[in-house]
Amino acid sequence: MTADPGQRGQDPERRTDPEPRTATGSQNNPASEPHSAPDPAAQFSTAAASRVRTGDDGSIDVLASVGGVRGLVESSLPAAAFLIAFLVTEELMTALIISVVIGLGFAVARLVQKGSLVQTLAGLAGILICALVAYRTGDARDFYAWGFLINAGYLLAFLVSILVKWPFLGLLFGVVRGEGLDWRKDPVRRRRYSLATWLLLAVPALRLIIQVPLYLADDVAGLGTARLVMGIPLYALALWVGWLISRPPQSPLVLSADEADAAAADQAEQEKRW
Repeated sequence: MTADPGQRGQDPERRTDPEPRTATGSQNNPASEPHSAPDPAAQFSTAAASRVRTGDDGSIDVLASVGGVRGLVESSLPAAAFLIAFLVTEELMTALIISVVIGLGFAVARLVQKGSLVQTLAGLAGILICALVAYRTGDARDFYAWGFLINAGYLLAFLVSILVKWPFLGLLFGVVRGEGLDWRKDPVRRRRYSLATWLLLAVPALRLIIQVPLYLADDVAGLGTARLVMGIPLYALALWVGWLISRPPQSPLVLSADEADAAAADQAEQEKRW
């Protein structure tokens, strides 16, 4: 799934890891500014944007940005295995062991292939925490309780970023598009990034609105299904639509001299007819 490029005739959006820009639009240069303090916003923006991938036409490649097919499988299979195993066997320990073993298998495979250690450990830690919470309480629905805290944290972070006028998707997409932090000086661009971030905020909000009642109703099957359906695919969809909403206006087409003469002659001919 890709989105249309924001500007025709230019390809700044192909850069996935450009140098961060300062508020004045110039790029940071440690050699020329040895005493300047690092900009935390620019550093965060660059680090977050390093995960975003774009296509050859400058459009966002959502599937690659969320880890590709492998990332989707690794994020959903342990939880899916837990749900299926619990519904079939009605044994919490069996379901927990199966989900943890699958998570460990993915982690070992990434380590053997020298994949990202941070991503590997983060995914494994999430599975282990979910399993530990459910094991301690003895309640299968608590396998999903940790996700409520994660979604609440995302919701709060996105909301704060909008309220302080540093919308998260501006920090994320600004670097990818080569804008740096210059978009903050343009009220229209800032509003677009705020709107896109509101859309992204709706993802954790919807998860909590739908899944918390299922948890309270002790509906493990419904809760597990909702967690799978509203996982990375929903986030990827919000990211894609947010990219479209926040894209810069298209640059006006620059006509060659011959094209300009032809356009002028055509306009003169139309005026004669009228």
